[in-house]
Amino acid sequence: MSERESMPVDVVVVGGGVAGLAAAIRLKQVNEELEVVVLEKGSEIGAHILSGAVVDPKSLDELLPDWRTMDCPMAETPVTDNWHWMLSKGGKVSVPHLALPPFMSNDGCYTGSLGNLTRWLGEQAEALGVMVFPGFPASEVMFNEAGAVTGVITQDMGVAADGSHKSDYQPGMEIHAKYTLFAEGARGNLTKIMKERFDLEANCQPQVYGLGIKELWDIDPSKHEPGRVIHTQGWPLSESDTWGGGFLYHQANGQVALGFVTALDYENPYVSPFQEFQRWKHHPAISEYLEGGTRVAYGARAINEGGWQSVPKLAFPGGALVGCAAGFVNVPRIKGSHTAMKSGMLAAEAVAVAIGEGAEHTEVAEYEANLRESWIATELKKVKNAQPLVAKFGGDVGTVLAGIDMWMRQLKIGVLPAMKHHRDYTTTQRADLFKPINYPKPDGKISFDRLTSVSYSFTNHAEDQPNHLKVADLELQRESEFEIFAGPSTRYCPAGVYEWLIEEGQEPKFQINSQNCVHCKTCDIKDPNQNINWTTPEGGGGPNYPNM
Repeated sequence: MSERESMPVDVVVVGGGVAGLAAAIRLKQVNEELEVVVLEKGSEIGAHILSGAVVDPKSLDELLPDWRTMDCPMAETPVTDNWHWMLSKGGKVSVPHLALPPFMSNDGCYTGSLGNLTRWLGEQAEALGVMVFPGFPASEVMFNEAGAVTGVITQDMGVAADGSHKSDYQPGMEIHAKYTLFAEGARGNLTKIMKERFDLEANCQPQVYGLGIKELWDIDPSKHEPGRVIHTQGWPLSESDTWGGGFLYHQANGQVALGFVTALDYENPYVSPFQEFQRWKHHPAISEYLEGGTRVAYGARAINEGGWQSVPKLAFPGGALVGCAAGFVNVPRIKGSHTAMKSGMLAAEAVAVAIGEGAEHTEVAEYEANLRESWIATELKKVKNAQPLVAKFGGDVGTVLAGIDMWMRQLKIGVLPAMKHHRDYTTTQRADLFKPINYPKPDGKISFDRLTSVSYSFTNHAEDQPNHLKVADLELQRESEFEIFAGPSTRYCPAGVYEWLIEEGQEPKFQINSQNCVHCKTCDIKDPNQNINWTTPEGGGGPNYPNM
């Protein structure tokens, strides 16, 4: 039996997104002697990054003040034109920006590929001496006798589906660290373990999520307006009694990034976020940009939507949560990269001080205190009721109430009390209370089927490996997920991973096409019995997004 190799470092960062890389860069800026490792499960830095994205440069300005002159790809396209539309089935109404609080403005922001920004940040980190290891998922957390986090173990390689070791088997490496920063993004599998082990959500509201589905298109140059930003609400989700919205961003090189976010607290198990996205693209205000264009990429990812009241305890012995692992998305602004980066920077500063004082495996309370007094807190407190108000009262009334609440918080003239959340899986209702939704068939020009779409995510997983999607109880899945809820997994998954195979005279069989998985984490969030657990596959597996 092979023994694991081990590597002692000062700090290991789990996740090579913008939060994790900002933390790594800041650690080296504070103390260039620190040994810092970043582990990334994707095949390369940026391979699993998916976001709109319109980026507020506030954190970039603090982290790397000269980024605009450092060949940063995000500097290519500043926002020049900003629209917010309320959609009906065939029309639209523009919401005046004067009705929105000043902090909702996109002035001074940039639109582009968050994946490419992440790749650039990876280069900056490596230039400072950070050891960046793509293709190495952290699959297990190590603890000492006192219960403190002491590092992580990377995923074993070369394990067959039956658990045996193939000829290329390599055991994962133990990364021993004085401090471990969890920057896994929304619904990280190790973050879930940390939340439970240290009861990090004891004094906050549960985190809730949306599913963001995105495409990149090359469009007719005559229709392209670099820097134009469009957000939409209303149709088609208004017909499904749920909420969310769309975006269409005119980015560099004649491309538009467009996508759709469906809040995962919907009740109707027949809702399909993927199909809602396909319907939305056929709205005349959206399709006019796409007609004559070509889709070039597709992907999906869960997004934190809980807001400030869902931010858990951040620090615990030997570790801390940063970025979307903790949940700092500003839902009304549809932005989270700037707050994610800032949280990573604050964690790095506190950890660097602790190490400088000779501490290790302690709870760095300064990070928590500093973050809760930072501009992250100021920004998120202003919008803390936006998501729950829309979720409770619907897109039209809820949006008006959310706008009033945000203005009241902006003007400090009294505020509504903080509203509560319910975990997304608890909101799903029995299928017999609803009628199936008859979604239109894709036309192959504007709208597409799921399996064709997945091919545009360039997803791949090594053959003959254990299924990383763990179903705890297959009988429960049949008796409840299928018989009571009509198999919502076949609809909420944007990649066609789950199927119910029905043959006459036999019990329905739950089939998992794990090769299709784009690592969005929706199944882990929305399964009505919390019977599916998303775990890390072999390193480098999953999507290979080019510039999402």
